[in-house]
Amino acid sequence: MEEKGNTRIIPIRKYYGSLENMKAKFDRYARKSFFRGNSIEEYEKWKKEARETLTNLLGLNRMESVPLKPVTEEIITLENGIVREKVIIQTEDNVWMPMYILIPPKSGKEKRNVFLAPPGHQGAGKYSVAGCYEIPAVADAIKRFEYDYGMQLAKLGFITICPDCRGFGERRDEQLQNDDEESFLRSSCFQLLHMAMGIGETVAGMCVWDLMKAIDYIQTRTDWNFDKISCLGFSGGGMQTLYLSALEDRLDAVFISGYLYGFKDSLQILNGNCNCNYIPHLWEHFDMGDIAAMNAPRPLMIQSCRNDHLNGPRGMENVYEQMEIIKNIYQLYDADNMLVHDIHEGGHCWHGDNLAEILEKFSLL
Repeated sequence: MEEKGNTRIIPIRKYYGSLENMKAKFDRYARKSFFRGNSIEEYEKWKKEARETLTNLLGLNRMESVPLKPVTEEIITLENGIVREKVIIQTEDNVWMPMYILIPPKSGKEKRNVFLAPPGHQGAGKYSVAGCYEIPAVADAIKRFEYDYGMQLAKLGFITICPDCRGFGERRDEQLQNDDEESFLRSSCFQLLHMAMGIGETVAGMCVWDLMKAIDYIQTRTDWNFDKISCLGFSGGGMQTLYLSALEDRLDAVFISGYLYGFKDSLQILNGNCNCNYIPHLWEHFDMGDIAAMNAPRPLMIQSCRNDHLNGPRGMENVYEQMEIIKNIYQLYDADNMLVHDIHEGGHCWHGDNLAEILEKFSLL
């Protein structure tokens, strides 16, 4: 006989959750380290102190430098004439980062500018960003998110570094080292955070450290213009770009897509996001706008989509509030023209249709 309803439990008529309490605590304790000055001198002093705080929160003070020991595993020429190198570097002791390096055909004698293009979630790491369309699951991810922004940059003439960040692609931890499609596309951020948090490290910090090591590697390639290194990332790649750019002076221009909104709406109320987003004590000190503002006055593009679910329940209002924080600091330098808020319709997705126009605005093309 077929049972009607679930007879093994009882219905709960009222729930006693913690969200309202957490929201009130956020309002009481959050963002105590925001910039309170009104001059460039005060900003520079704040930035130095804020960087030290952020460095410690990310756990970068626990990372250990080692020789890069680069190994080139593969060099192939793609149909569009772009050469794709697979290079692996060491970022910590016994920690290795595979990277696809896209090198477009050279015209002229000038050294070419370089982009870092860290990956986001659900795209198998470097494979989507580097445009590996021949892999069916990757082709679907590219179609869904326009995920091949590394290849888009290479087609525009930039040498583009597409790394596997920790937990992605070939760097998945043991629980996801399987050949099923779901494991291939996903990341092991959940497992990484559980391994790291108890010793004062974070997934975001690990990713930032590894990108810093990628910049170290770029500076060993003397045929590249490493005075012009920029970074572009979407979603989880935008998260990595946000934190890297706040701490790294070697970047020339910064492009953050799908990752600029207030922490309360997007990571506390929407509390089911990936573990890599969560950094102990971060919200007590900064909101996202404060962190992005550490880029002033260099070129910074923030790309948002109006219906991106990650914007939170208040939608674009949650984004605009953070943009105002950034604008206020850029205005200290009279550098409003170096800050672009690129807004598109639709949901969570990278949009590259006007990328060349923005690159020209920033004198990169």
